[in-house]
Amino acid sequence: MQIFFFSLVLCFVLISSQTLEEDKKALLDFLSSFNSSRLHWNQSSPLCHRWTGVTCNENGDRIVSVRLPAVGFNGLIPPFTISRLSSLKFLSLRKNQFTGDLPSDFRNLKNLTHLYLQHNRLSGPLPVILSELKNLKVLDLSNNGFNGSIPKSLSGLTSLRILNLANNSFSGEIPDLDLPKLSQINLSNNKLIGTIPKSLQRFQSSAFSGNKLTERKKQRKTPFGLSQLAFLLILAAACILCVSGFSFIMITCFGKTRISGKLRKRDSSSPPGNWTSRDGNTEEGGKIIFFGGRNHLFDLDDLLSSSAEVLGKGAFGTTYKVSMEDMSTVVVKRLKEVVVGRREFEQQMEVIGMTRHENVAELKAYYYSKDDKLAVYSYYSHGSLFEMLHGNRGKYHRVPLDWDARLRIATGAARGLAKIHEGNNGKFIHGNIKSSNIFLDSQCYGCIGDIGLATIMRSLPQTTCLTSGYHAPEITDTRRSTQFSDVYSFGVVLLELLTGKSPASQADSVTTEGENMDLASWIRSVVAKEWTGEVFDMEILSQSGGFEEEMVEMLQIGLACVALKQQERPHIAQVLKLIEDIRTIDTE
Repeated sequence: MQIFFFSLVLCFVLISSQTLEEDKKALLDFLSSFNSSRLHWNQSSPLCHRWTGVTCNENGDRIVSVRLPAVGFNGLIPPFTISRLSSLKFLSLRKNQFTGDLPSDFRNLKNLTHLYLQHNRLSGPLPVILSELKNLKVLDLSNNGFNGSIPKSLSGLTSLRILNLANNSFSGEIPDLDLPKLSQINLSNNKLIGTIPKSLQRFQSSAFSGNKLTERKKQRKTPFGLSQLAFLLILAAACILCVSGFSFIMITCFGKTRISGKLRKRDSSSPPGNWTSRDGNTEEGGKIIFFGGRNHLFDLDDLLSSSAEVLGKGAFGTTYKVSMEDMSTVVVKRLKEVVVGRREFEQQMEVIGMTRHENVAELKAYYYSKDDKLAVYSYYSHGSLFEMLHGNRGKYHRVPLDWDARLRIATGAARGLAKIHEGNNGKFIHGNIKSSNIFLDSQCYGCIGDIGLATIMRSLPQTTCLTSGYHAPEITDTRRSTQFSDVYSFGVVLLELLTGKSPASQADSVTTEGENMDLASWIRSVVAKEWTGEVFDMEILSQSGGFEEEMVEMLQIGLACVALKQQERPHIAQVLKLIEDIRTIDTE
């Protein structure tokens, strides 16, 4: 009996090895048709670990992903090569110079879920064999030379979520594609005629622009001569204007009162708390310390007499936007729950003030007295990542963040955090990374604010750490955060960028078996079920561009950052390189 089982195991190993060898032979046959200097595939090197763009399954016995964008391939896609990878799920050959028809033997790729062939020179009619790929979720054939009609047989792709056929030469009428899971379609810039089928009328008109389509039927008019949609939009806009006007009056009337009321805590007979430069005299109430060697010309009275509004209240204090008489704008943060003395406070401010980087919010000055501890920062007019991601969701006037903007935000924030971790001889930490502490500069790159405050403030309650969704599981005292817990928090921000979901609200609303589940845990569970596409923000998926491949890469980076064991998390320098490499191949 033991010999029998041993023989079975040996047979299984031989079959697996032979299958992997067959996959390797198929790829080598594919590569032999081209002369590409960017790939260094070697038959003697490990296939699953050393071959650029190739990914194997967990068992390491089959190839499941081939990603070869912009590597210089040209000519026909060689038949009976790629199609021999029977376990292939993900294929990207975008941004090459492939010509001719799509090989008919692609029908053998029964397990394929993602097919990216955009930005090539493929031509001819769309082959009917595509409808045989029943597991296909993403099909991007944009920016090619395909012609003929769009086959009705595509309705058979019942798992399809994204269909991009833009910038080709398709003609005829758009078939009535009954695709229940379709969340994004782009048929723009073809030669299509007729009307938009009822099944596709839920998508934005931009998805069909650049064709010769006739207009949809006009909507029924209201008694005022307006369409129902226009009437409702006008009514909604009027309501919003009323609310906004009332809010503006409240801010204008009470904004300055609130900041002056918070800061003035002295008797009228006491001298005012003057803010002087580093070389100035120290008053009884404390002094303001400026950074950067500049001689600032405002003091506390200037701030209190300027127009101010409350930007927000957080665990570390209240933040005000202050518009000075010289038209400049700064942010003043009044710190609460400071648990260190003057000396330690000033030492920490000095370390923060010396952390200068374009992706780190600049600490301009600080102020310490018995009653008030203040930090003065640069002001970012584009607001925070939290506001851009979650503000006005579901409102018709909201301008969503596209994928390019989110990638720039992630890149900038990673650069900023890498600089922070270099401070204090490589031991500096942030301690409170979240989307409301990441601001957007003029080019939409992320800039990290509120750095280094966690170590001088009272530790946040354990319940706050658990429900915020940002803190690493090992952190029980926020004053004892580490660089690895910073990486965890940054990973949550990456997941927030990808999903559009707030970690705090996710922790409250998503439960499994009666227990709360934070954003990171929810994404792990979804990805484990191979429902990766379900996690992405619909605001990104509804925009054209075909960036899901890059989003999947960012998702893997985010999941690595939120590893439950801190020793398994990458350093932020490694994270930064991975993010910057997402588009490396395309820019070579």
